[in-house]
Amino acid sequence: MTSLEFGNLVLGGNTFGWTADRDESFAVLDAFVAAGGRAIDTADVYSMWKPGNSGGESEAIIGEWLTSRGNRDAVEIHTKVFSLPARPGLSAANLRAAVDDSLGRLQTDRIDLYYAHRDDTEVPQDEYVAAFDELVKAGKVREVGASNFTPERLRSAIGIAEGSGLTRFTVAQDRYNLVERGLEGELLPTLRELDVVELPYSSLASGFLTGKYRAGATVDSQRAEGAGAYLDKPEAVAALETLDAIAEARSVSVTAVALAWLRQQPGVGAPIASARTVEQLPSLLESASVQLDENELARLSG
Repeated sequence: MTSLEFGNLVLGGNTFGWTADRDESFAVLDAFVAAGGRAIDTADVYSMWKPGNSGGESEAIIGEWLTSRGNRDAVEIHTKVFSLPARPGLSAANLRAAVDDSLGRLQTDRIDLYYAHRDDTEVPQDEYVAAFDELVKAGKVREVGASNFTPERLRSAIGIAEGSGLTRFTVAQDRYNLVERGLEGELLPTLRELDVVELPYSSLASGFLTGKYRAGATVDSQRAEGAGAYLDKPEAVAALETLDAIAEARSVSVTAVALAWLRQQPGVGAPIASARTVEQLPSLLESASVQLDENELARLSG
């Protein structure tokens, strides 16, 4: 039901203003678009967690880049509302204020995909469904998405929208990768039933599925602790061994195979993955040329 064109990979903007400074971020964005990349994902809260930041840094860098390159129509911008302490939740008043803040930082007149970063159980669903619809009708937002919603709440929000003739969620964004597959039980079937496209985040399990985290290896990364934890899970280590074998047989990177597996899962539009440097991009982009066969998919899926 979405009319958006994600391409084979959505570039995550969580590194911009965090592990990548302005110039590094510009270089990554330039290289992504030069390689045919289409969609960029961010959020108003990125990257507040870095000491000295207050949130909005990623959006501001993307906005400066868009203006300097004059290429707004060549890319889709996806961002989110809820988690920024200065603009918390999904009340109608907050959505109206937050979208204008994001538009200002992004230096654009519209957001292609505007997510509820998570559900807000303190606000009536009909209130935020109507508020998102208002933003679409005002031309500030093209489509709306739901991140980290339960199947029940997603279903009820869409039911409210369809029952009232309002804009409904067309895209979902949730944690999903080869070693974290909880979505497969109930959420992914619900999304397919509701004609909602999934764009997974944490597609590479904090970097574990790049293959650089191995027993005894030391990796200099902000995510090393989270990624390294997968080494204590036998099923994750087994999955990495299978990735190694398929990547070697195909002469491609482990990263490319992991992202290809995710892209080929039913209901998935494209994985979201981020790069801190231009050097990290090729293995992400390589995944677009990898089409796993049924045997390879079965081996990876277990």
